[in-house]
Amino acid sequence: MREDKDIVYDDAATPESIEARSFEIIDAELPEPRLYSGPLWEVARRCVHALGDTAITNDLRLSPEALESGLAAMRSKCRFYTDTRMLAAGLVARRMDPLGIEVKPLMELKGLEEEARSLGVTRAALGIRRIAPLLTGQIIAIGNAPTALLTLLDELEKNPGVRPALIVGMPVGFVNAAQSKEALLRRNYPAFALLGRKGGSAAAAAALNALADIILRERGA
Repeated sequence: MREDKDIVYDDAATPESIEARSFEIIDAELPEPRLYSGPLWEVARRCVHALGDTAITNDLRLSPEALESGLAAMRSKCRFYTDTRMLAAGLVARRMDPLGIEVKPLMELKGLEEEARSLGVTRAALGIRRIAPLLTGQIIAIGNAPTALLTLLDELEKNPGVRPALIVGMPVGFVNAAQSKEALLRRNYPAFALLGRKGGSAAAAAALNALADIILRERGA
């Protein structure tokens, strides 16, 4: 029995009720009119939920064009590439499996660590170099490594015929995280981003889980 009688606890106890109650709280703390509405609000709200921070809505950059491009790719059973295994783990199987989405973390590429060490680059950056030619029509999500996002932009500039369906650019940190996202938004790619130093695998995964929820709802699942 809880002994802290002066603390008011919420009654939500199951995963479903906790999520629903969380969304109610977010909606109440960010009343309409909001920066985003409709499906874009669903994406924004999931990112807020993942980080526990309503203030990030001011720094989220979500476009209708990126939303539609990402949804179209997912309806066509695209592949998701992620910069970390943690981000891949956040893409819930109960959402992705019914959509036929394959999730491929860059860290699973063979020989990545040894080659990255010999070249003096991060594993994420090297992984991006390897998969960049395969990205047309696919989705790439970066939640940890600014080097991955910067390398991605370099590789796409070298290969103008390659065009991802959606880039989720939400790397976190103090070294080039803010700069990499600013650079992403200056390019003409379908993209979701979270400006500044904040971000992370949870936020990037949340954006894609929101897209999956939208499609599953369309299908009555």
